[in-house]
Amino acid sequence: MKPTKNQLFKRQISVSEIGELGQEKLQKASVLVVGCGGLGSAIAVYLAASGIGKIHLVDFDTVDISNLHRQVFYSLDDIGKPKASTLAKFIKQRAPFTDVNYSNKAVTKKTVFELILANDVVVDGTDSLPTKYLLNDACVLKNKPLVYGSLYKFDGYVASFHLPQQNGFYSANLRDAFPEIDTDIPNCEIVGTLNAIVGMIATAQVNEVLKIFTGVGKPLQNELLIYNSLQNSQLKMQLKPTFSKEKIQKIFDSESYFDMNCEFQNSDWLISSTELKEKLSDRNLEIIAVLPNLKLPFQVSQIIPIQEFSIDKIKIDSSKTYIMVCQKGLNSYKATSILKNHFPDLNVFSLAGGIENYQ
Repeated sequence: MKPTKNQLFKRQISVSEIGELGQEKLQKASVLVVGCGGLGSAIAVYLAASGIGKIHLVDFDTVDISNLHRQVFYSLDDIGKPKASTLAKFIKQRAPFTDVNYSNKAVTKKTVFELILANDVVVDGTDSLPTKYLLNDACVLKNKPLVYGSLYKFDGYVASFHLPQQNGFYSANLRDAFPEIDTDIPNCEIVGTLNAIVGMIATAQVNEVLKIFTGVGKPLQNELLIYNSLQNSQLKMQLKPTFSKEKIQKIFDSESYFDMNCEFQNSDWLISSTELKEKLSDRNLEIIAVLPNLKLPFQVSQIIPIQEFSIDKIKIDSSKTYIMVCQKGLNSYKATSILKNHFPDLNVFSLAGGIENYQ
C-alpha cells in the first residue's frame, strides 16, 4: 500500500491548530536524535509518525535483552544488532514520508558540530551525562535548539533549551540548571527504571519538538519540568539564562566530555575471569582495585580509587603483570589505558566485565 500524506496524517491535520500548514512545517523539518535507547527510540518513532521530514539517528550501542522492557520498538530477534540501524529500518517500514539516516557511532567532540549543523533541532535521548553536556554546549555555540530529557528512577526531566527569544537573545540552557557535570549520578543501568516513566518523558520531548516546529503552544523554555511518576506530581523549575556563549566556549575548549560507557575497549588490553584465575598463583602478578569496598574473591596488592589514579602511586616493575579490577570493567579499563599510555610495553590488563561478571 502506498498511502498519501492526507491519508496518513488525517487525524493530525484535522486538529485546527495544526492543519495542512502545520503538517507541511513538520514535513520540512529535520531532527537529530542522539541515543536510540529508552528515550531515543520512542522519540524517533513518534517523530517519524508525526511526519517529520528528516531524522538522523546516532547511537553506538547494540540491543541487549535487558533493554526490551522499555525499548519497545526492538524485538528478541534484534538482540545483538546495532540500535541505530535497527531502529532506522523499523521507521522506514511505517513512515514513508520520513527520510531516516543513522550513525552507529557515539557522538564525540570531533563529530558533534557536523551532526547538529545538518539539522534544525537536536533531541537528547541519551543516558550519558557527558554527552548531554556535549550536546548542550555545542547547541549553544551553534545556536541550535536542544530538547532535553533525562530520567532518574521515578523522576523525569524535560526542557527546551537555547530557543531564540523576541529580544534577540536565547533562552536558558542545561548549564543554567546544572552548571557542572555531576559524575556521581548513576545511569539507569545501575539504579534501574520503570518503563512507564521512560515512555512518558519520551513523548513529552516529542511534544516539545512539535511545538517548536508548528509554533503551536508554549515550549518549556526558561524552565525545567520535573515529573514524579509515583505521586503523579510535577513542578517547573524556573531558569535564567546566565551562561553566555563566551563562557561555554571556554568550557568546550577545555572539557573532554569523556564517557567510559562510549569508549571502545581494545581486546588486547583485556583479561577474562578464566585467564585471571589461571594466573592467581603467579608471584609476578599484581592486582590493583580502582574502586574501594569491592567484594573480591581474591586478594589485591593495592587499592587506588580511579579519581586518584596516577602512575606515581605504582612502583612499576617491568617483570610483573598488572591487573586492574573494578565493578563493571569500565574504570579498570581507564586505569589500564593510563598505564599503557605511559608504559606501552608493560603487561597490564583490565578484568573484562569487572567483578560482577567474574565467574
